[in-house]
Amino acid sequence: AVQLVESGGGSVQAGGSLNLSCTASGYAYRSYCMGWFRQGPGNEREGVAVIDSDGSIWYGDSVKGRFTISKDNDKSTIYLAMNDLKPEDTGMYYCAAADWATVVTGKLYWDMKRGKTNWGQGTQVTVSS
Repeated sequence: AVQLVESGGGSVQAGGSLNLSCTASGYAYRSYCMGWFRQGPGNEREGVAVIDSDGSIWYGDSVKGRFTISKDNDKSTIYLAMNDLKPEDTGMYYCAAADWATVVTGKLYWDMKRGKTNWGQGTQVTVSS
Protein backbone atom coordinates (compact mmCIF):
# COMPACT_ATOMS: atom_id res chain seq x y z
CA ALA A 1 0.00 0.00 0.00
CA VAL A 2 1.12 3.52 -0.75
CA GLN A 3 2.17 5.41 2.36
CA LEU A 4 2.97 9.10 2.50
CA VAL A 5 4.17 10.72 5.71
CA GLU A 6 4.45 14.50 5.94
CA SER A 7 6.39 16.54 8.45
CA GLY A 8 7.51 20.10 8.98
CA GLY A 9 4.36 22.13 9.46
CA GLY A 10 4.03 24.77 12.13
CA SER A 11 3.20 28.34 12.92
CA VAL A 12 5.06 31.37 11.66
CA GLN A 13 4.53 35.07 11.21
CA ALA A 14 3.95 36.58 7.80
CA GLY A 15 7.20 36.80 5.86
CA GLY A 16 8.61 33.75 7.56
CA SER A 17 9.63 30.39 6.14
CA LEU A 18 8.78 26.74 6.65
CA ASN A 19 9.98 23.53 5.07
CA LEU A 20 7.78 20.49 4.52
CA SER A 21 8.88 16.93 3.80
CA CYS A 22 7.00 13.90 2.54
CA THR A 23 8.52 10.46 2.64
CA ALA A 24 6.97 7.75 0.49
CA SER A 25 6.93 4.00 0.85
CA GLY A 26 5.12 0.96 -0.44
CA TYR A 27 5.21 1.70 -4.16
CA ALA A 28 7.39 2.50 -7.13
CA TYR A 29 8.14 6.03 -5.98
CA ARG A 30 10.26 6.96 -8.95
CA SER A 31 7.43 6.42 -11.45
CA TYR A 32 4.88 8.54 -9.63
CA CYS A 33 3.95 12.17 -9.96
CA MET A 34 4.02 13.71 -6.50
CA GLY A 35 2.94 17.00 -5.11
CA TRP A 36 1.58 19.22 -2.39
CA PHE A 37 -2.02 20.28 -2.06
CA ARG A 38 -3.57 22.46 0.61
CA GLN A 39 -6.95 23.22 2.06
CA GLY A 40 -7.55 26.44 3.89
CA PRO A 41 -10.50 27.24 6.16
CA GLY A 42 -13.67 27.23 4.07
CA ASN A 43 -11.78 26.52 0.86
CA GLU A 44 -11.57 23.60 -1.48
CA ARG A 45 -8.37 21.61 -1.72
CA GLU A 46 -6.03 23.19 -4.24
CA GLY A 47 -2.75 22.30 -5.88
CA VAL A 48 0.34 24.06 -4.55
CA ALA A 49 3.33 22.43 -6.26
CA VAL A 50 3.88 19.23 -8.17
CA ILE A 51 6.97 17.38 -9.39
CA ASP A 52 6.69 14.67 -11.99
CA SER A 53 8.78 11.52 -12.22
CA ASP A 54 10.98 13.17 -14.87
CA GLY A 55 11.51 16.25 -12.73
CA SER A 56 9.01 18.50 -14.50
CA ILE A 57 7.55 21.01 -12.07
CA TRP A 58 4.28 22.92 -11.75
CA TYR A 59 3.38 25.65 -9.27
CA GLY A 60 0.09 27.22 -8.38
CA ASP A 61 -0.07 30.87 -9.36
CA SER A 62 -0.33 32.08 -5.76
CA VAL A 63 2.95 30.47 -4.71
CA LYS A 64 5.18 31.06 -7.74
CA GLY A 65 8.42 32.72 -6.76
CA ARG A 66 7.92 31.92 -3.07
CA PHE A 67 7.70 28.13 -2.86
CA THR A 68 10.13 25.56 -4.22
CA ILE A 69 9.43 21.87 -4.65
CA SER A 70 12.22 19.33 -4.90
CA LYS A 71 12.80 15.63 -4.48
CA ASP A 72 15.45 13.19 -3.40
CA ASN A 73 14.89 9.88 -5.16
CA ASP A 74 17.39 8.06 -2.98
CA LYS A 75 15.36 8.99 0.10
CA SER A 76 11.95 8.65 -1.61
CA THR A 77 11.18 12.11 -0.31
CA ILE A 78 9.81 15.32 -1.71
CA TYR A 79 10.24 18.71 -0.11
CA LEU A 80 8.48 22.03 -0.16
CA ALA A 81 10.45 25.11 0.81
CA MET A 82 8.04 27.92 1.60
CA ASN A 83 9.35 31.46 1.84
CA ASP A 84 7.69 34.83 2.33
CA LEU A 85 4.67 33.14 3.81
CA LYS A 86 1.37 35.00 3.87
CA PRO A 87 -1.72 34.54 6.04
CA GLU A 88 -3.56 33.20 3.00
CA ASP A 89 -1.08 30.30 2.90
CA THR A 90 -2.64 29.00 6.10
CA GLY A 91 -4.15 25.54 5.79
CA MET A 92 -3.63 21.83 5.97
CA TYR A 93 -0.96 20.74 3.54
CA TYR A 94 -1.23 17.28 2.04
CA CYS A 95 1.32 15.24 0.18
CA ALA A 96 -0.12 13.35 -2.77
CA ALA A 97 1.03 10.75 -5.26
CA ALA A 98 -0.51 9.41 -8.44
CA ASP A 99 0.94 7.25 -11.19
CA TRP A 100 -1.40 8.67 -13.87
CA ALA A 101 -0.89 12.40 -13.18
CA THR A 102 1.73 14.35 -15.07
CA VAL A 103 3.28 17.75 -15.76
CA VAL A 104 3.80 18.55 -19.44
CA THR A 105 5.25 21.83 -20.72
CA GLY A 106 4.44 23.49 -17.43
CA LYS A 107 0.83 22.37 -17.31
CA LEU A 108 -0.51 20.09 -14.61
CA TYR A 109 -2.71 17.15 -15.51
CA TRP A 110 -4.08 15.90 -12.20
CA ASP A 111 -7.82 15.39 -12.37
CA MET A 112 -9.00 13.76 -9.15
CA LYS A 113 -11.96 12.23 -10.96
CA ARG A 114 -9.74 10.44 -13.44
CA GLY A 115 -7.96 8.08 -11.10
CA LYS A 116 -6.85 7.33 -7.60
CA THR A 117 -4.77 9.84 -5.69
CA ASN A 118 -2.88 8.66 -2.64
CA TRP A 119 -2.81 11.11 0.25
CA GLY A 120 -0.75 11.67 3.35
CA GLN A 121 -2.34 12.56 6.66
CA GLY A 122 -1.60 16.27 6.28
CA THR A 123 0.42 18.79 8.20
CA GLN A 124 -0.88 22.13 9.45
CA VAL A 125 0.66 25.42 8.36
CA THR A 126 -0.48 28.57 10.13
CA VAL A 127 0.71 32.01 9.13
CA SER A 128 -0.20 34.94 11.35
CA SER A 129 -0.23 38.56 10.27
